[in-house]
Amino acid sequence: MEILLWLVPSAVVALAAMAWVSWAGRDGRGEVDRDVAVERLGRALTKEPPAGTRRTSTRVRDRSTGIAVRPSHGADPGDRATRRAS
Repeated sequence: MEILLWLVPSAVVALAAMAWVSWAGRDGRGEVDRDVAVERLGRALTKEPPAGTRRTSTRVRDRSTGIAVRPSHGADPGDRATRRAS
């Protein structure tokens, strides 16, 4: 039992932190009405960005299948019959 006494300080700190977080995160602090929040979001989305910023278009990327395929460079189908893997 004496060997576990070194855990006591860290357990006390953890419990104190949990108590503080539960107190700080309780309901009723800084609640905003849903309609007010929707109005603020609408204004923020319609507002023009500051000068000097640019909007980048999203590139359409090919969906990866997870299989690596090497393209054959200039090999015609008849060439495979004469080549051997050995």
